[in-house]
Amino acid sequence: QVQLVESGGGLVQAGTSLRLSCVASGRTFSNYKMGWFRQAPGKVREFVAAITRSAGITYYADSVKGRFTISRDNAKNTVYLQMNSLKPGDTAVYYCAANSRQSGSSWNELSTQYNYDYWGQGTQVTVSS
Repeated sequence: QVQLVESGGGLVQAGTSLRLSCVASGRTFSNYKMGWFRQAPGKVREFVAAITRSAGITYYADSVKGRFTISRDNAKNTVYLQMNSLKPGDTAVYYCAANSRQSGSSWNELSTQYNYDYWGQGTQVTVSS
């Protein structure tokens, strides 16, 4: 079992930045590929960003590419999501998730939420215009 706890959400104005953190406990963090997903009110949960075990590969949704950066610190059991130039459309609950599958690191593998075994409780990000 892996427990994931997100933090760093809040209410901000458009154009500003936030950094989300997700701390993992319970198993060896470096064994997991990690992802961030988000769910806006009335919408399905969608992929935001993902990172491989060694942080050698990262993927981003087109909607956040160039504005968001995913990173991880395996020594701190933490994955981050740096969000810059925030827009009202980024308003959502943000979830981090852990993927233990030994099935490669393709875009499809890391962007598909059903491939993730463990999920945090989410942190709310609200961007006002």
